[in-house]
Amino acid sequence: MSLTPRRPLPQTPPPAAVPATPPAHKPTPAASLDAFVGDPNFMTSLARGLIVIQAFTQQNPQMTISQLSVRTGLSRAAVRRCLYTLTKLGFAGAEDGSRYSLRPRMLALSHTYTASNTLSSAAQPILERMSAALRESFSVATLDGEDIVYVARTTVSRVMAVDLHIGSRLPAYCTSMGRILLAYLPTEQLEQYLAHVVLTPHTPRTVTSVEKLRLILRNIRRNGYALCDQEYEIGLRSLAVPVFAPNGRAVATVNLSGSAPRLSSLEMQTRFLSHLRNAANEIAVFLR
Repeated sequence: MSLTPRRPLPQTPPPAAVPATPPAHKPTPAASLDAFVGDPNFMTSLARGLIVIQAFTQQNPQMTISQLSVRTGLSRAAVRRCLYTLTKLGFAGAEDGSRYSLRPRMLALSHTYTASNTLSSAAQPILERMSAALRESFSVATLDGEDIVYVARTTVSRVMAVDLHIGSRLPAYCTSMGRILLAYLPTEQLEQYLAHVVLTPHTPRTVTSVEKLRLILRNIRRNGYALCDQEYEIGLRSLAVPVFAPNGRAVATVNLSGSAPRLSSLEMQTRFLSHLRNAANEIAVFLR
Protein backbone atom coordinates (compact mmCIF):
# COMPACT_ATOMS: atom_id res chain seq x y z
CA MET A 1 0.00 0.00 0.00
CA SER A 2 1.52 3.32 -1.09
CA LEU A 3 2.01 5.97 1.58
CA THR A 4 2.28 8.79 -0.97
CA PRO A 5 -0.33 11.43 -0.09
CA ARG A 6 -3.07 11.95 -2.60
CA ARG A 7 -3.14 15.15 -4.59
CA PRO A 8 -6.33 17.10 -4.07
CA LEU A 9 -8.69 17.03 -7.00
CA PRO A 10 -8.81 20.31 -8.95
CA GLN A 11 -11.61 22.57 -7.88
CA THR A 12 -14.11 23.54 -10.56
CA PRO A 13 -14.73 27.29 -10.34
CA PRO A 14 -18.33 28.18 -9.62
CA PRO A 15 -20.27 29.45 -12.65
CA ALA A 16 -20.26 33.20 -13.08
CA ALA A 17 -23.32 34.87 -11.70
CA VAL A 18 -25.79 35.77 -14.39
CA PRO A 19 -27.26 39.24 -13.93
CA ALA A 20 -30.94 39.24 -13.18
CA THR A 21 -31.55 41.69 -15.99
CA PRO A 22 -29.41 42.50 -19.01
CA PRO A 23 -27.65 45.89 -19.02
CA ALA A 24 -29.84 48.67 -20.29
CA HIS A 25 -28.97 49.99 -23.71
CA LYS A 26 -29.27 53.64 -24.62
CA PRO A 27 -32.49 54.06 -26.59
CA THR A 28 -32.09 54.99 -30.23
CA PRO A 29 -33.56 58.22 -31.62
CA ALA A 30 -36.22 56.18 -33.42
CA ALA A 31 -37.48 54.89 -30.06
CA SER A 32 -38.70 58.40 -29.22
CA LEU A 33 -41.33 58.06 -31.97
CA ASP A 34 -43.16 55.38 -29.97
CA ALA A 35 -44.67 58.12 -27.81
CA PHE A 36 -46.63 59.39 -30.84
CA VAL A 37 -48.13 56.10 -31.98
CA GLY A 38 -51.86 56.60 -32.53
CA ASP A 39 -51.61 60.38 -32.94
CA PRO A 40 -53.35 61.07 -36.28
CA ASN A 41 -51.72 64.50 -36.63
CA PHE A 42 -48.15 63.30 -36.15
CA MET A 43 -46.15 62.95 -39.41
CA THR A 44 -43.94 59.95 -38.79
CA SER A 45 -42.21 60.23 -42.17
CA LEU A 46 -41.16 63.83 -41.44
CA ALA A 47 -39.92 62.83 -37.99
CA ARG A 48 -37.83 60.02 -39.49
CA GLY A 49 -36.27 62.43 -41.97
CA LEU A 50 -35.30 64.80 -39.16
CA ILE A 51 -33.78 61.91 -37.21
CA VAL A 52 -31.63 60.99 -40.21
CA ILE A 53 -30.49 64.61 -40.63
CA GLN A 54 -29.51 64.88 -36.96
CA ALA A 55 -27.51 61.64 -37.15
CA PHE A 56 -24.76 63.41 -39.13
CA THR A 57 -22.16 64.97 -36.85
CA GLN A 58 -18.70 66.48 -37.03
CA GLN A 59 -17.32 63.07 -36.01
CA ASN A 60 -19.52 61.23 -38.53
CA PRO A 61 -20.03 63.51 -41.55
CA GLN A 62 -20.37 60.61 -44.00
CA MET A 63 -22.29 57.38 -43.43
CA THR A 64 -23.76 54.48 -45.35
CA ILE A 65 -27.39 53.43 -45.14
CA SER A 66 -26.41 50.56 -42.83
CA GLN A 67 -24.48 52.87 -40.51
CA LEU A 68 -27.34 55.34 -40.37
CA SER A 69 -29.77 52.53 -39.64
CA VAL A 70 -27.70 51.43 -36.63
CA ARG A 71 -27.17 54.99 -35.42
CA THR A 72 -30.83 56.03 -35.67
CA GLY A 73 -32.64 52.79 -34.93
CA LEU A 74 -34.63 53.14 -38.14
CA SER A 75 -34.92 50.29 -40.62
CA ARG A 76 -32.63 50.32 -43.66
CA ALA A 77 -35.69 50.77 -45.88
CA ALA A 78 -36.84 53.84 -43.92
CA VAL A 79 -33.34 55.35 -44.00
CA ARG A 80 -33.11 54.72 -47.75
CA ARG A 81 -36.41 56.53 -48.40
CA CYS A 82 -35.37 59.47 -46.23
CA LEU A 83 -32.04 59.79 -48.03
CA TYR A 84 -33.73 59.48 -51.42
CA THR A 85 -36.04 62.38 -50.57
CA LEU A 86 -33.27 64.52 -49.06
CA THR A 87 -31.09 63.88 -52.10
CA LYS A 88 -33.85 64.80 -54.55
CA LEU A 89 -34.40 68.06 -52.65
CA GLY A 90 -30.67 68.86 -52.56
CA PHE A 91 -30.18 68.52 -48.79
CA ALA A 92 -28.05 65.34 -48.96
CA GLY A 93 -26.07 63.29 -51.45
CA ALA A 94 -23.50 60.53 -51.93
CA GLU A 95 -20.40 61.16 -54.04
CA ASP A 96 -19.48 57.48 -54.28
CA GLY A 97 -23.04 56.20 -54.33
CA SER A 98 -22.86 54.62 -50.87
CA ARG A 99 -21.60 57.11 -48.25
CA TYR A 100 -24.07 59.93 -47.73
CA SER A 101 -23.43 63.41 -46.34
CA LEU A 102 -25.40 66.62 -45.92
CA ARG A 103 -25.19 69.29 -48.61
CA PRO A 104 -24.67 73.08 -48.28
CA ARG A 105 -28.37 73.64 -48.92
CA MET A 106 -28.90 72.48 -45.33
CA LEU A 107 -27.45 75.84 -44.23
CA ALA A 108 -30.60 77.51 -45.52
CA LEU A 109 -32.54 75.92 -42.66
CA SER A 110 -30.21 77.26 -39.99
CA HIS A 111 -30.10 80.68 -41.65
CA THR A 112 -33.89 80.79 -41.61
CA TYR A 113 -33.83 80.24 -37.85
CA THR A 114 -31.13 82.79 -37.05
CA ALA A 115 -32.64 85.39 -39.37
CA SER A 116 -36.14 85.01 -37.91
CA ASN A 117 -35.14 84.49 -34.27
CA THR A 118 -35.14 87.75 -32.31
CA LEU A 119 -32.74 86.46 -29.67
CA SER A 120 -30.12 85.28 -32.14
CA SER A 121 -30.27 88.33 -34.41
CA ALA A 122 -30.19 90.75 -31.48
CA ALA A 123 -27.38 89.01 -29.59
CA GLN A 124 -24.87 88.55 -32.41
CA PRO A 125 -23.91 92.23 -32.93
CA ILE A 126 -23.73 92.79 -29.18
CA LEU A 127 -21.31 89.88 -28.79
CA GLU A 128 -19.24 91.09 -31.73
CA ARG A 129 -18.92 94.55 -30.19
CA MET A 130 -17.80 93.04 -26.86
CA SER A 131 -15.28 90.77 -28.55
CA ALA A 132 -13.79 93.68 -30.48
CA ALA A 133 -13.44 95.75 -27.31
CA LEU A 134 -12.35 93.07 -24.85
CA ARG A 135 -10.59 90.58 -27.16
CA GLU A 136 -12.40 87.59 -25.61
CA SER A 137 -14.86 84.92 -26.80
CA PHE A 138 -18.54 85.33 -25.93
CA SER A 139 -21.65 83.22 -26.52
CA VAL A 140 -25.42 83.19 -26.05
CA ALA A 141 -27.34 79.94 -25.55
CA THR A 142 -30.77 78.62 -24.66
CA LEU A 143 -31.90 75.39 -22.98
CA ASP A 144 -33.19 72.54 -25.15
CA GLY A 145 -34.01 69.42 -23.17
CA GLU A 146 -30.91 68.47 -21.17
CA ASP A 147 -28.54 70.48 -23.40
CA ILE A 148 -27.70 74.07 -24.11
CA VAL A 149 -27.78 75.20 -27.75
CA TYR A 150 -25.62 78.06 -29.01
CA VAL A 151 -27.70 80.70 -30.82
CA ALA A 152 -24.97 83.38 -31.11
CA ARG A 153 -21.20 83.24 -30.74
CA THR A 154 -17.99 85.17 -31.37
CA THR A 155 -14.44 83.89 -31.00
CA VAL A 156 -11.08 85.63 -30.92
CA SER A 157 -9.08 82.48 -30.18
CA ARG A 158 -9.62 78.73 -29.98
CA VAL A 159 -10.23 78.05 -26.27
CA MET A 160 -11.82 74.61 -26.59
CA ALA A 161 -10.77 71.38 -28.25
CA VAL A 162 -14.35 71.12 -29.53
CA ASP A 163 -15.16 73.43 -32.44
CA LEU A 164 -18.20 75.34 -31.21
CA HIS A 165 -20.53 77.27 -33.49
CA ILE A 166 -24.16 78.36 -33.71
CA GLY A 167 -26.22 75.20 -33.27
CA SER A 168 -23.63 73.37 -31.15
CA ARG A 169 -24.96 71.49 -28.15
CA LEU A 170 -23.32 70.90 -24.75
CA PRO A 171 -24.62 69.26 -21.57
CA ALA A 172 -26.26 71.73 -19.22
CA TYR A 173 -25.10 70.32 -15.88
CA CYS A 174 -21.36 70.94 -16.34
CA THR A 175 -21.31 74.24 -18.24
CA SER A 176 -21.73 77.78 -16.90
CA MET A 177 -24.50 78.64 -19.37
CA GLY A 178 -26.32 75.40 -18.66
CA ARG A 179 -26.19 75.95 -14.93
CA ILE A 180 -27.60 79.45 -15.28
CA LEU A 181 -30.59 78.13 -17.22
CA LEU A 182 -31.09 75.25 -14.79
CA ALA A 183 -30.83 77.51 -11.74
CA TYR A 184 -33.71 79.70 -12.94
CA LEU A 185 -36.03 76.86 -13.94
CA PRO A 186 -39.31 76.54 -12.04
CA THR A 187 -38.84 74.11 -9.14
CA GLU A 188 -40.97 71.35 -10.68
CA GLN A 189 -39.05 71.43 -13.98
CA LEU A 190 -35.70 71.44 -12.20
CA GLU A 191 -36.63 68.43 -10.09
CA GLN A 192 -37.75 66.54 -13.20
CA TYR A 193 -34.40 67.33 -14.80
CA LEU A 194 -32.41 66.22 -11.74
CA ALA A 195 -34.42 63.00 -11.52
CA HIS A 196 -33.45 61.90 -15.04
CA VAL A 197 -30.10 63.49 -15.88
CA VAL A 198 -26.99 61.28 -16.04
CA LEU A 199 -24.07 63.24 -14.59
CA THR A 200 -21.27 61.86 -16.74
CA PRO A 201 -17.77 62.99 -15.59
CA HIS A 202 -16.12 64.79 -18.51
CA THR A 203 -13.07 65.72 -16.40
CA PRO A 204 -11.92 64.90 -12.85
CA ARG A 205 -13.49 68.21 -11.80
CA THR A 206 -17.01 67.46 -13.08
CA VAL A 207 -19.67 67.51 -10.36
CA THR A 208 -21.43 64.13 -10.46
CA SER A 209 -23.54 64.40 -7.31
CA VAL A 210 -27.14 65.55 -7.72
CA GLU A 211 -27.17 67.02 -4.21
CA LYS A 212 -23.99 68.99 -4.84
CA LEU A 213 -25.35 70.22 -8.18
CA ARG A 214 -28.59 71.29 -6.48
CA LEU A 215 -26.56 73.32 -3.94
CA ILE A 216 -24.49 74.91 -6.73
CA LEU A 217 -27.66 75.92 -8.59
CA ARG A 218 -29.10 77.44 -5.43
CA ASN A 219 -25.96 79.57 -4.99
CA ILE A 220 -26.05 80.61 -8.66
CA ARG A 221 -29.59 81.90 -8.28
CA ARG A 222 -28.58 83.81 -5.17
CA ASN A 223 -25.45 85.34 -6.77
CA GLY A 224 -26.87 85.91 -10.25
CA TYR A 225 -23.97 84.33 -12.14
CA ALA A 226 -22.31 80.95 -12.73
CA LEU A 227 -18.60 80.18 -12.85
CA CYS A 228 -17.61 76.78 -14.21
CA ASP A 229 -13.99 75.77 -13.73
CA GLN A 230 -12.74 73.02 -16.08
CA GLU A 231 -15.71 70.70 -15.55
CA TYR A 232 -16.42 70.10 -19.23
CA GLU A 233 -12.89 70.41 -20.55
CA ILE A 234 -9.57 70.75 -18.75
CA GLY A 235 -8.09 74.18 -19.37
CA LEU A 236 -11.46 75.87 -20.01
CA ARG A 237 -13.04 78.28 -17.54
CA SER A 238 -16.30 80.14 -18.20
CA LEU A 239 -18.57 82.73 -16.61
CA ALA A 240 -22.27 83.23 -17.44
CA VAL A 241 -25.25 85.42 -16.50
CA PRO A 242 -28.98 85.13 -17.27
CA VAL A 243 -30.99 86.99 -19.91
CA PHE A 244 -34.51 87.66 -18.58
CA ALA A 245 -37.68 87.91 -20.64
CA PRO A 246 -40.35 90.48 -19.67
CA ASN A 247 -42.20 87.79 -17.68
CA GLY A 248 -39.15 87.29 -15.47
CA ARG A 249 -38.11 83.95 -16.93
CA ALA A 250 -34.44 83.36 -17.76
CA VAL A 251 -34.80 82.48 -21.45
CA ALA A 252 -31.13 82.67 -22.40
CA THR A 253 -27.66 83.21 -21.03
CA VAL A 254 -24.53 85.14 -22.02
CA ASN A 255 -21.08 83.79 -21.25
CA LEU A 256 -17.37 84.44 -21.49
CA SER A 257 -15.12 81.44 -22.08
CA GLY A 258 -11.36 81.56 -21.71
CA SER A 259 -8.19 79.66 -21.01
CA ALA A 260 -7.91 78.70 -17.34
CA PRO A 261 -4.12 79.31 -17.16
CA ARG A 262 -4.62 82.79 -18.61
CA LEU A 263 -7.80 83.92 -16.85
CA SER A 264 -8.21 83.27 -13.12
CA SER A 265 -11.64 82.92 -11.57
CA LEU A 266 -11.15 86.19 -9.68
CA GLU A 267 -10.12 88.06 -12.82
CA MET A 268 -13.12 86.76 -14.70
CA GLN A 269 -15.48 88.06 -12.05
CA THR A 270 -13.80 91.43 -11.43
CA ARG A 271 -13.08 92.32 -15.08
CA PHE A 272 -15.94 90.78 -17.04
CA LEU A 273 -19.01 90.22 -14.87
CA SER A 274 -20.30 93.77 -15.33
CA HIS A 275 -19.80 93.54 -19.12
CA LEU A 276 -21.79 90.30 -19.26
CA ARG A 277 -24.61 91.79 -17.23
CA ASN A 278 -24.75 94.88 -19.44
CA ALA A 279 -24.89 92.66 -22.54
CA ALA A 280 -27.67 90.57 -20.99
CA ASN A 281 -29.69 93.73 -20.29
CA GLU A 282 -29.18 94.94 -23.87
CA ILE A 283 -30.37 91.64 -25.31
CA ALA A 284 -33.37 91.58 -22.98
CA VAL A 285 -34.60 94.87 -24.46
CA PHE A 286 -35.20 93.12 -27.79
CA LEU A 287 -37.36 90.45 -26.13
CA ARG A 288 -40.05 92.92 -25.07
